[in-house]
Amino acid sequence: MLASSDDPYAVRSAFQAGAQAYLLKSASPVVVTDGVRRVLEGGVYADPSVAPVLATGTRVAGTDNTPRELSAREVEVLQLVADGQSNKEIGEELSLSALTVKSHLSRIGRKLGTGDRAQMVALAMRAGVIR
Repeated sequence: MLASSDDPYAVRSAFQAGAQAYLLKSASPVVVTDGVRRVLEGGVYADPSVAPVLATGTRVAGTDNTPRELSAREVEVLQLVADGQSNKEIGEELSLSALTVKSHLSRIGRKLGTGDRAQMVALAMRAGVIR
């Protein structure tokens, strides 16, 4: 989807309706190219400026359900986990070390209330954070 709105409702609605990517019309050619490439490879892509919008309102299972926000980078890492990539592959794609990826996953786990990768992905998908 190519849109001018970064409204959280519009972004979430697009993904829930089946969009594989959400790009802003104001996006740079590099961002558009990255988004199109990701979709053609079978993945999902959110414009970096709207990725944090997708994480807003994520709830932590088994806690007091206070909203916890995932950073844009954490959303990227979690999406790559959902795409089946290993920490090493995620690191190579995002120019990070595997240890940094592991650190991101640790923070994501704390925010989502689980250390299990599959549960992290399932919770994030149910919350509409990733697809």
